Amino acid sequence: MGYAIIGKQPDRFDGRVIVDDRVADFDEQMFTPEYWYERSAVVGSAGGRGQVLFVKNGDEQWVLRHYHRGGAMRLPLKDRYVWAGIERTRSLVEWRLLAELHVEGLPVPRPLAARHIRDGLFYRADLLTERIPNVRAMSEVVSERLPGVDDWRAIGACIRRLHDAGVYHADLNAHNILLGEDNVFIVDFDRGRRRGGGSWKKSNLKRLNRSLHKIGVSLSNPEFEQTQWAALLQGYQTSS
Repeated sequence: MGYAIIGKQPDRFDGRVIVDDRVADFDEQMFTPEYWYERSAVVGSAGGRGQVLFVKNGDEQWVLRHYHRGGAMRLPLKDRYVWAGIERTRSLVEWRLLAELHVEGLPVPRPLAARHIRDGLFYRADLLTERIPNVRAMSEVVSERLPGVDDWRAIGACIRRLHDAGVYHADLNAHNILLGEDNVFIVDFDRGRRRGGGSWKKSNLKRLNRSLHKIGVSLSNPEFEQTQWAALLQGYQTSS
């Protein structure tokens, strides 16, 4: 099967599966929805393409994500990616980034396991992470009400923490920001990486602003740019 266990072989990956060494009794079938449905352990789902399941494993809840293409390649390739070597598989790259950021105490989920399955010139991939409790996606929250000014500031401060650590999120949007009572987290770091420089940071914020406009936040509040978005930028600018 080829497991590489972080903590024992943190810089090596020789097989199809990598697992956090704190996960006991891991079974590769845990990457399949059938495994969880057969045990009546699916507690929810999310994602625009229905590729995310929330599952219960003992006292913990996990997030199972099957990588699925978007954009122009969504229909012809669906969930297949071009093989360019183990080290460049989407699941391993994201797993390693999350493991690194989690150890540094940044507001991201703990990665549990990742795998890829090669099929000739292509591969498919899956990722398991720990589900962050008592949070809701920002997109869900704003569909019901606009967050308060303090919430917007906290979101800005959270993004700033990642940017200060040189963390680039390739798809920063309202679906990937999770709001809790006192905390903000960011998820889904597919294609994310550490970067130098600073021009990409402004682009990251613009992407989030477009995401909020897309789901109609500004339409429900004409003063969105002057009040709510301004508060997010204030939190971003004053955080260190």
